[in-house]
Amino acid sequence: MASWAEFASAEPAFAARVADRFAIRKHKTLATLRKDGSPRISGIEVEFGEGELFLGMMPASRKLHDLQRDPRLALHSPTEDPPDHHPAGWPGEAKINGRAVPVDAPDSMQGGRFRIDIGEVVLTQLNDAGDRLVIESWRPGQGRRRTERR
Repeated sequence: MASWAEFASAEPAFAARVADRFAIRKHKTLATLRKDGSPRISGIEVEFGEGELFLGMMPASRKLHDLQRDPRLALHSPTEDPPDHHPAGWPGEAKINGRAVPVDAPDSMQGGRFRIDIGEVVLTQLNDAGDRLVIESWRPGQGRRRTERR
């Protein structure tokens, strides 16, 4: 696992592109695991700061209970549609998976606050011709990989 700062230090340009995808809208999508192991998706806001990626949630929320019980998560950036008549102009989407680590919440927050220990970061886009899916991923200790698919 790695902090956001460790990821950004290892791959600064890639990290900037991923952060840009998360910055396009306020609300992101968080996937957690329910008590029975089935997935739950929820809307969430994130904060990049102090070299970390933070999540905050309301007290007694289902996602808070999920992460307190099982810290595994996946986070998906907001998405945008490809420009009409120019699919290659699609800016893509980003995903991060890892574990939620509780941190002290500011006095004004009564819910849960977590930083994400990153297990993998993925950025999906189209190639310049718009005919192949380009998947870039990074994992701590393994570096960045790039694959293309039709």
